[in-house]
Amino acid sequence: MGNRGFTLIEVIILIVMAGILLPAIIVPFVAGVKGSGKPEKATTAIYLAHYKMEEFMKFQYTDPAIPRIPLTSNADPGIPGISGYQWQWEIEFVDPTNFNNVVSPPGVGYKRILVRVTDPENNTYEVYSVITYFP
Repeated sequence: MGNRGFTLIEVIILIVMAGILLPAIIVPFVAGVKGSGKPEKATTAIYLAHYKMEEFMKFQYTDPAIPRIPLTSNADPGIPGISGYQWQWEIEFVDPTNFNNVVSPPGVGYKRILVRVTDPENNTYEVYSVITYFP
């Protein structure tokens, strides 16, 4: 009777308890690991939106002949190393008292630019800017 150790029943109880407790611990951990890529995707999407916004902001908007660009269809950005993202953009003449009211060209020199980026998980990020000319 001086032997020390676990009996078969104690080992079976330990296995059953581990089988019940481990999934309760592992499932939230796995969900957290899967969601850890979201900040990186959001940062990449905002980077792409600002990249396109900078491209549009380099133009002179004093010329009313610069055409209105309606909302484009989704397009792949085509930037090496970035895949699965799509972007859209539009340029509208807007009323200087309310930048949400679209006006017919020639406007008073205010144009609103919208760049919308969709990440691989289908989350959408929008960046707006209003461009004007000050002589």
